[in-house]
Amino acid sequence: MKKIFKLALVAITVSQAVGCASLGVQPWERDLLAKEEMALNAEGVDLGLDDHIYFSKEATSGGRAFAGGGCGCN
Repeated sequence: MKKIFKLALVAITVSQAVGCASLGVQPWERDLLAKEEMALNAEGVDLGLDDHIYFSKEATSGGRAFAGGGCGCN
């Protein structure tokens, strides 16, 4: 039983050490991430749709810069 436990512990340790070997972006991959379509806000239509859904669910109007709720009490 001790031998199996020891073998399992070694296997877990080795798998954790190998799993952390490839963290981060490699230099040759950075050109792909710098493209415009990889930006989080690349699509203006998608941003407008997301804002519409957000404000519809929050019952607010006027955008994020305005105070007050959808009830008319500013």
